Amino acid sequence: MNLHEYQAKELLARHGVNVPPGEPATTLEEATAAIEKLFAEGNSRVVVKCQIHAGGRGKGVFKDGFEGGVHLADSAADAIAKANAMLGNVLVTKQTGEEGKLVSRLLITSCENIKSEYYVAVLLDRSLGKPILMASAEGGVNIEEVAEKTPEKIIKEVIDPDLGLQPFQGRKVAIALGLRGRLIHQTATLLQALFRAWDECDGSLVEINPMALIENDDGSKQVVALDAKMSIDDNALYRHPDIEAMRDLSEESPLEVEAAKHDLNYIKLDGNIACLVNGAGLAMSTMDAIKHYGGEPANFLDVGGGATREQVKAAFEIIHSDPNVKAILVNIFGGIMNCNTIAEGIVAAVEETGLTLPLVVRLEGNNVAAGRQTLDASGVKLITAADMSEAAQKIVKAALNE
Repeated sequence: MNLHEYQAKELLARHGVNVPPGEPATTLEEATAAIEKLFAEGNSRVVVKCQIHAGGRGKGVFKDGFEGGVHLADSAADAIAKANAMLGNVLVTKQTGEEGKLVSRLLITSCENIKSEYYVAVLLDRSLGKPILMASAEGGVNIEEVAEKTPEKIIKEVIDPDLGLQPFQGRKVAIALGLRGRLIHQTATLLQALFRAWDECDGSLVEINPMALIENDDGSKQVVALDAKMSIDDNALYRHPDIEAMRDLSEESPLEVEAAKHDLNYIKLDGNIACLVNGAGLAMSTMDAIKHYGGEPANFLDVGGGATREQVKAAFEIIHSDPNVKAILVNIFGGIMNCNTIAEGIVAAVEETGLTLPLVVRLEGNNVAAGRQTLDASGVKLITAADMSEAAQKIVKAALNE
């Protein structure tokens, strides 16, 4: 589950990460109140930031031509005008695609006097089976570019999951980032708090880009989290009802939301060949086979090893509601899964949806004879395949002819 920046900052602040003052707003009235409050507190400039689940906001362009999803403002009137221009408008960035995302929330925050910017993140290194802290002095830019062009500028510190990030590790990273004096201890403290937030919230990723060295009005300097991105492990949400309540379903694909209600693992893709498969590995292989024969998968859909007839039927209905789908491939290898259960679900779904799209079915494994018999007796129009290669070739051909 992804969080908005303001939500991530709220969680980070709870765990001791230093974040600038700011408030979310869903209406112009709320934005105005937040803007006026910050100026009244002595801030000479504020930042108005769109809250969408996509990166590249600052360089984005709204559908009406207004440029930028992040704006600085030197006066309350200017900030309010920019908030008004963004709320209810559709922002297009590199990550949203051409359809863009509707801006329903803003974050109004203070504008800090930035001296230096850094990148820091905590995530799981699956090859090590341990969390790692990543950092770079190249903050405020796309970390993927840094990794590709200058990988030596990325610092990695492996964290013992039983002990957590140790103070000496935090100091080591701070020094490597070029920080000195009391800023070393301050940065180490922030990094330890960042790991605690990741660990205690069951995060899959916590990223601060940039973590900034700022100068206060009195000349003192401190390290703060200017931006924040946080993703939570869906499987752990039952432990965090307060975090689950932060979920913004309007930022998620409606089809993915519907699939989750039926405990289906579904991810919408850009192609036109829908896949219904049992098992994540087989689903990935099926998509690879479709690509190999010149097709484009429309989704990843894993019904799991013990799907019920109702789940299969729901999966078909979700697939059928995607207007981009031109053909459907069912690829089932029954281990725990009963092939006849899949067949019964297919028949029920086709009858209820009135499916007319080309349908290729490959069944193999547990109770496959009964499954094939169910399909044959149903009168459902479909194309059978003996193996995955044949199924992929037939579905690509069917999609092209549709």
